[in-house]
Amino acid sequence: MTLSDLHLKGKRALVRVDFNVPLDDAQNVTDDTRIRRAIPTIQALLDGGASVVLMSHLGRPKGPSAELSLKHIVPTLSDLLGKPVKFAEDCVGDKALDVTQTLQPGEVALLENLRFHGEEKAGDEFFAGQLAESGDVYVNDAFGTAHRAHASTAVIAKFFPEDKAFGLLMQGEVEALNKVLSTPAKPLLAIIGGAKVSSKLSILENLVDRVDKLIVGGGMAYTFVKAQGGSIGTSLVEDDMLDKARAILAKAEAAGTEFLLPQDTLCADDFAPEANTAVHPIDAIPGTWMGLDIGPETRERFVKAVLESRTILWNGPMGVFEMDAFAGGTNDVAAALAKVTADHDAFTLIGGGDSVAAINKAGLAGDVSYVSTGGGAMLEVLEGKVLPGIAAIDA
Repeated sequence: MTLSDLHLKGKRALVRVDFNVPLDDAQNVTDDTRIRRAIPTIQALLDGGASVVLMSHLGRPKGPSAELSLKHIVPTLSDLLGKPVKFAEDCVGDKALDVTQTLQPGEVALLENLRFHGEEKAGDEFFAGQLAESGDVYVNDAFGTAHRAHASTAVIAKFFPEDKAFGLLMQGEVEALNKVLSTPAKPLLAIIGGAKVSSKLSILENLVDRVDKLIVGGGMAYTFVKAQGGSIGTSLVEDDMLDKARAILAKAEAAGTEFLLPQDTLCADDFAPEANTAVHPIDAIPGTWMGLDIGPETRERFVKAVLESRTILWNGPMGVFEMDAFAGGTNDVAAALAKVTADHDAFTLIGGGDSVAAINKAGLAGDVSYVSTGGGAMLEVLEGKVLPGIAAIDA
């Protein structure tokens, strides 16, 4: 179900958005990306003749908190929409209904922080029913929380059996993931990086026999190298994951998946931007040195794999990209993704907090096909899980 399936004229559209944005000490929004990504859905609902009631969480309050009130979001939201936004001092009960039941078509209201009520995270059905009183149709546009079975993301949908839909952001996320996982143009390449095998184990297990090529970079690569008998110096390693790494390598071989590990690595004698550096074979790192980025041969090989592919998923950096001295490998991959998107119309999906930060730092977010907003939610989809927030709309 999408927005075009809803009858909107004269209706109140109750929309779950993800306005969990950073605030400074004066409670000003310091990064409005998540709010901006919700604007097209809000505008489409208004254009369809509806009024809009927005609900979100902010932070992890243990109860009502002045610092985490969503009223701090109102000025930024009003500026982005170009119209005033009404604010309800609670998300349920009379304080909410006094605002939402009098809304006129074209008006927008924002409810107070959902997580001021413990029933939200508990997935309480009665609380979900109270929330539902503020809308005639329900729209979920919060992909970033779609993996949570909370009252406002999953349970509430049952109160709108015929009048529920994905928002434009959520629809875009689902379609992007389907292009990778269900209907990819071949060859399909997954680039998985980051620090630890343990945090990406389920993703690797789910993808290794579904892709044509799998690149593993970042800190987790050294666990795979050690599992194969290589010497990795003082590089990051998870010794309790060596058997798992060998099992993934065996699964890749059995599936005929090309498994690309770094051949060489940019090493340092200290975990610091000003450390001494040298390039070594990744399986022959001297005892006191640590690998912090992929080396020049590996960069060339990984870039070639990207340019030969037509669907690419990127989750996780190739090195410690936060330090410019060790950002080269990650930047080369980002540039290759932009190039293959432009030159070969490849579909390139970037997801996961560090990957999004890396593509933004490289200034190339606008040059790839899709940048996902949902870190944890996207990871669970890649692990093969069904997200409660998606299942509730599809039910």
